[in-house]
Amino acid sequence: MRIIGIDPGLARVGYGIIEVKNESKILLDCGVIETGKDKKEEDRLYEIFQDLNELINHWNPTAAAVEKFFFYRSSTTISVVQARGVIMMVLASKKIQVSEYAPAQIKLTIAGSGKASKKDILDAVMNNLDLNKPPKPDDSADALAIALTKLNEDGFN
Repeated sequence: MRIIGIDPGLARVGYGIIEVKNESKILLDCGVIETGKDKKEEDRLYEIFQDLNELINHWNPTAAAVEKFFFYRSSTTISVVQARGVIMMVLASKKIQVSEYAPAQIKLTIAGSGKASKKDILDAVMNNLDLNKPPKPDDSADALAIALTKLNEDGFN
């Protein structure tokens, strides 16, 4: 099984790709899709579309896990929702099964508490994937936590 975890955003979309082989979880790739703040919003959304398509074409994941978005009173809410829509459209166009998880569910699954700190999540990701160094930037670590939540749900603890 090969899964892509995605942490949606307009400025930065975190991603992490994990493969399960012989009951071992192997980190294949992680990083961020960054869009320039100097670009028009539609160009930033298109950049997410193109870059995510390239990632999926390269790694061929069989499943995806995406963080659910809850509405907060923020000026970035609509932009993040639009970016998430682009992400979901790309995944649907590739016929990739998508699972969605709330932030508290990810924290509970990965670190044992729905109120876990960023450090707790990072430590759990490093432990789960047997990493010597933390994944950078934070958005990619979050995406890996999202992917690990899906793997845990599927019985790959």
